Amino acid sequence: MTEREPQDYFQWTAALFDRARIFDKPEALRGIRVLELTTLVLGPTTADFLGELGAEVVKVELPPGGDTMRYVTPEAMYWQNASIGFFPENHSKYHIGIDLHAEEGKSLFRQLAARSDIMVENFRAGTLDRWGVGYRQLREINPRLIYVADSGFGQWGPFSQGRASYDAVAQTVSGMIGITGFPGRPPILCGMFIGDWFGGLMAATAALVALHHRDRTGEGQLIDFAQSEGLIRTLDWTWVRHGLTGQDRGPVGNRDEALVPADIFSTRDGYVAVAAARDAEFTGLCEAMGEPGLATDPRYATLPERQKPEHMTALLDRIRLWAGKLARAEVEAAGARHGFAAVRVATARDKFEDDHLRARGSVWEYEDPLYGKMVEQGPAAKLSETPARIKWAAKPVGWHNQDVLNRLLGLSPSAIAALQERKVIGQWADRNGARPPAEWTGGSRI
Repeated sequence: MTEREPQDYFQWTAALFDRARIFDKPEALRGIRVLELTTLVLGPTTADFLGELGAEVVKVELPPGGDTMRYVTPEAMYWQNASIGFFPENHSKYHIGIDLHAEEGKSLFRQLAARSDIMVENFRAGTLDRWGVGYRQLREINPRLIYVADSGFGQWGPFSQGRASYDAVAQTVSGMIGITGFPGRPPILCGMFIGDWFGGLMAATAALVALHHRDRTGEGQLIDFAQSEGLIRTLDWTWVRHGLTGQDRGPVGNRDEALVPADIFSTRDGYVAVAAARDAEFTGLCEAMGEPGLATDPRYATLPERQKPEHMTALLDRIRLWAGKLARAEVEAAGARHGFAAVRVATARDKFEDDHLRARGSVWEYEDPLYGKMVEQGPAAKLSETPARIKWAAKPVGWHNQDVLNRLLGLSPSAIAALQERKVIGQWADRNGARPPAEWTGGSRI
């Protein structure tokens, strides 16, 4: 291999995934319509992932307040009258306000379902069935419909009836919280809604599988996704070990019990994560520490020996002593030089300003017609021929009523006005979270 080949490869991939060409390329799910009736995070993220890949997402909310997530925002902070917690899971959606307590509202919803490929909901199990707009009713008018029912505990089973769920509940019920934190201290919740976000990804994946099945058979189906079970699926060997040996797993702090050494260490100016599980990486770490003899010490020479608790503890203490004398940048430089993983514990500012993430579109800066400059997390998976994308930011309740009802259902402006007069449809309440920015003057509804 010549010196030139690696650079040629990286130039080729950079051109293949050039962000400037994203909107010139087709969308994988163009022509697929997703009807969304959800709240908070789990359901909205399911639809959002599909929308990033090109599906048309019609988000139905009950006016005038809409989705509860419109009022979930850190420290009661609203930006341009919007909850900053509402933006990340509601990109590029069409927002429509329908009162599903009214029979006319249910009729409108059924008409939308008849013209949709996928429906996503995350109400308590059985709620929409009682309202007459659940899977059993909608499949009668659209047998090809793929119906994704997101919930905390599933659509059937002893624990499913009448129970609400939140991400913290899912972390607890799944057993995840029981292995998170430090020995002898209270459990620690994950710092973000991991059950919701990971669950949304799993539910969206299931919807794509169902689309493939429908392409072959013409049949829709019901997808039952339980948020707590999604987290159980992530707990690697926790449940396997208990099932095979009866041993439980407890919290171990930031260290990894299987990949040794791997932990978070304090430096003079912050924290760094260091990992050197492979023997060659560990040899490099020992050289960086000025203790090359550790790499041949029988207690540490192989991964199985390093995994033994008494050896692991002593080794991590030595690394901790070494890292504490250095700055974060020095530890990172040592990792690059000697071939082990070392990276500082990043802040939001670090990631916001990260040139690598901006070049790749994982920090996605764009101009929204309503809110102006927006900066959000961009799509994670990069597809060379059908790239995911963000088109516009989340909008106020009922923002697209006119467009959706006219374009999809063929209703005239006067018919739409009559529905609004009868309060079958509606738009935002005059409060933060639901309404447009204060400076909006009634212009474009894109």
